[in-house]
Amino acid sequence: MSNAEILAPVTCSKARLPFYSARVPAGFPSPAQDHIEKTISLDALLDIDAPQTYLVRAHGDSMIGVGIFDGDILVVSRGVDARSGDIVIAAINGDTFVKRFTRAHNQVVLLSENPIYAARFIMEGDELLIWGVVMNSIRQHCNHG
Repeated sequence: MSNAEILAPVTCSKARLPFYSARVPAGFPSPAQDHIEKTISLDALLDIDAPQTYLVRAHGDSMIGVGIFDGDILVVSRGVDARSGDIVIAAINGDTFVKRFTRAHNQVVLLSENPIYAARFIMEGDELLIWGVVMNSIRQHCNHG
């Protein structure tokens, strides 16, 4: 049962977006704080290193403890080696998952970040492929168009 859907590779963009220096309060914004500090590249912000970067859509609730929710888009790097503690896209016997990669005493374990799900121990005979390390997640808050 997969909980990660591969969407597409990412290409570099030369687009730069305005970045406002003012912090936006979660209450009522101050109209006096509306000047642009600089422009910022989404490539730099999301640490995109094309063609080593691709997008995945998360499915389910197994990673809510780290803020990855159903439908979130994950920015994944194949150019980074997975280390114990990283969130990874892993294929186990052909099924893809987003999980926390851990290694302890020569045992690889993939952990969910929701206590209702059990740890997945990689056993002899299992085929485990790490397809990349999750660098960022993107959540859509508005469904207009």
